[in-house]
Amino acid sequence: MKWTSLNDLREQYLSFFESKGHLRLNSFSLVPNNDKSLLLINSGMAPMKKYFTGEVTPPRNRVTTCQKCIRTPDLERVGITARHGTFFEMLGNFSFGDYFKNEAIPWAWEFLTETLEIPAERLWPSVYEEDDEAYALWRDVIGVPEERIVKLGKADNFWEHGTGPCGPCSEIYFDRGEKYGCGSPDCKPGCDCDRYMEIWNNVFSQFNNMGDGTYTELEHKNIDTGMGLERLACIMQDVDNMFEVDTIRNILDKVCAISGKEYGKDTSTDISIRAITDHARASTFMISDGIIPSNEGRGYVLRRIIRRAVRHGKLIGIDRPFFVELCEAVINENKSGYPELVEKQEMIKKVIINEEANFAKTIDQGLAMLETLTKDGGTLSGEDAFRLYDTYGFPIDLTRDILAEKGMTVDEETFKKCMNEQRELARSSRKASDGESWKSDGIAFENINATEFLGYTDDVCEATVLDIVSDGEHVGSVNDGVKAIIVLDKTVFYAESGGQVGDSGILSAENAVFNVADTKKTADGIYTHIGTVSGGSISVGDKLNVAFDKIRRDAIRRNHTAAHLLQAGLRAVLGTHVEQAGQLVNEKTVRFDFTHFSALTSEEIEKVEAFVNDVILSSIAVDNREMPIDEAKKLGAMALFGEKYGSVVRVVAVGDKSVELCGGTHVDIAGKIGLFRIVSENGVAAGVRRIEAVTGYNTIELMRHYQQLTAETAAVLKANNSEEIVNKANQVTAQLKEQAKQLEKLEALLAAGKTGDIMAKAVSVGSVRVATALLEGVDANELRKMTDTVKADNADAVAVFAAVNGEKLTFCACCGKDAIAAGAHAGNLVREIAKLAGGNGGGKPDSAMAGGKDTSKAQVALDMAVELVKAQLK
Repeated sequence: MKWTSLNDLREQYLSFFESKGHLRLNSFSLVPNNDKSLLLINSGMAPMKKYFTGEVTPPRNRVTTCQKCIRTPDLERVGITARHGTFFEMLGNFSFGDYFKNEAIPWAWEFLTETLEIPAERLWPSVYEEDDEAYALWRDVIGVPEERIVKLGKADNFWEHGTGPCGPCSEIYFDRGEKYGCGSPDCKPGCDCDRYMEIWNNVFSQFNNMGDGTYTELEHKNIDTGMGLERLACIMQDVDNMFEVDTIRNILDKVCAISGKEYGKDTSTDISIRAITDHARASTFMISDGIIPSNEGRGYVLRRIIRRAVRHGKLIGIDRPFFVELCEAVINENKSGYPELVEKQEMIKKVIINEEANFAKTIDQGLAMLETLTKDGGTLSGEDAFRLYDTYGFPIDLTRDILAEKGMTVDEETFKKCMNEQRELARSSRKASDGESWKSDGIAFENINATEFLGYTDDVCEATVLDIVSDGEHVGSVNDGVKAIIVLDKTVFYAESGGQVGDSGILSAENAVFNVADTKKTADGIYTHIGTVSGGSISVGDKLNVAFDKIRRDAIRRNHTAAHLLQAGLRAVLGTHVEQAGQLVNEKTVRFDFTHFSALTSEEIEKVEAFVNDVILSSIAVDNREMPIDEAKKLGAMALFGEKYGSVVRVVAVGDKSVELCGGTHVDIAGKIGLFRIVSENGVAAGVRRIEAVTGYNTIELMRHYQQLTAETAAVLKANNSEEIVNKANQVTAQLKEQAKQLEKLEALLAAGKTGDIMAKAVSVGSVRVATALLEGVDANELRKMTDTVKADNADAVAVFAAVNGEKLTFCACCGKDAIAAGAHAGNLVREIAKLAGGNGGGKPDSAMAGGKDTSKAQVALDMAVELVKAQLK
């Protein structure tokens, strides 16, 4: 047993199982693909659930992976202990109906004892207490003494997650030695002490949980192996925890270098160093898979992780942007196993820099506010916690962290209520239900092979009907007027995928017609033609003529190729950090979402548009063909974030201007796109922009629309032609500005009149005069003007006005300079008054505003102004 680096351990494991006939797959993305039960991939088998259920055919019956994973339930514990982390790697070898226990157990033993040379006497297997087969294999085949084979119950050694595949487990524990033990003579695997560390878990999926307490035997049994890479590295490097493992320790040392702190000298400092180290790993890998910080979903998980790390940086004295340097360290330590980190490093760094800068704008103010709110201890109100989140970007767990350090808590129930009231800022939390974890969308098609797609080269074909579904049931035939789904053995219809909509068209026979409105496909590649019988009847086994709507397909082709050129143009103009974040290509428009952190200027939009049109007008040939993925990579073909590709891929190349992996349909010559015009550009999420554009005949329609608008505008402005529109518009604008000035003067006179009447009724309190008024139909701007007039004309005045507009209640307070000198404070006054109406707010000593929730209490709140001012005066 010799010291081995984490990167070498990963390679040794994968190479070992390749030698056993396994196909090595790259890690799947952290973003689940077509799995609503998970927010982020959290285990080695999670991306392969449909292989286990048989819904999707695996690329080989034996597969091995090293899967990147994220788990965040214990985020607030990360750093506090050396055991908790959000990011980890899971080694796995999987069998889909191929080998079983007779191979899995010996191979596990061979890898640990022969490849890694771990002493056999330090390994303890465990088995499910009713799994005599596994027990016998360990005892009789491997030769482990019975006293070192531990039988454990269902809670420890039987894997199941609701209904679906499940089965017993056999784990392998490593004996770390007596110094880690509890001293009990009965100490063995299953004990709560730290002596025995589980390193290998073989799950034998041999049953199907029926959901009613019964189990049936699976026809095809599976193997699901999980082994934490960091945990294995702890053993091979003889260190206590993952933060001491070589690659992770190098990142930790970078944290120390940046902060000037020494690890192991101070408990609280160590907590921050560990938290930052872990969070740098998690953030880097999440961003590399296309996750962008946001206020919901997995983007919110990323935001929480980054901001928690930045705050811990401040705790250990880092007073400058630093997190991007750690992400560079993460990339350097992991690039051998994950070369995509290097490919995406510019994007990763831009996201980190942008998020850290955004948080830096508010963190100091937020911390100061939190310090004020917590000076008396106790429980922080949910409303204040929400204000920290909404105004200063403090995720609730960051607030909880800070409060825990002070021995305080937060009213999370009220916080959640506030979050629900503002859904656009809500944390999206998806939890897998028991049934949903193994549930598949759509209709099951049994004993049907994947549809042969001919639509790259052919416009029509003849095909045989393999299945028909109507009203959710498989039927033998459908008649005139019936809506149905038809499955064929082959088709030219493109099925919706990759952001391109499905084809429409006609399926026909001599006496029957089926109008296809849409085309989709299952995870197993079965194309479903969705539509309505418009004449005759169609039956399983019929031969049909298959023809898509060519005019519509041609428009879609133009838009899809234009989308590729748009991405190339954006990268040329804005930088290579631009990545596709979403796409919709139909016959009308190109809608393209991409990663970027600011709105495009008019000049940038013009440059991108010009780039695309230059390529179109040069009429470059478009090459659309299949090739091995290694060859595609040599060509520099761009891949999508999180997309999983097979060994053979389709590459679409528009000369040397754009080379992408893409399974969509495209024009064969760039000139066929016609012209390209950007219609709009806007933000759709934090760090994600959206462009909508048109091509071909849609560009002509857009020009006609603009021409019509121009003519209508000229008519309204009484311009003789389009050239006069600008002059006429300027004249109207100047007139409106002049009228606005006159109106403002009149409003000021009216406000002065109102405030004069109100101040005439003011109540004297010591050396100041206090005036209040409840006003109907007055907006916030008018309230401000009135208070400005009062304090300008009355140095000794304190005025509080309330305005009711429907259900909205607004308070505005002001203090003249003499009133302020006497102790009056508008911000504190309006806050206390607003609280009486269920609201909150505040501001400066001379002027402040607040909102109320209960309009019925507006007058009651105002009536307290005199008493509140008395309490303020010196």
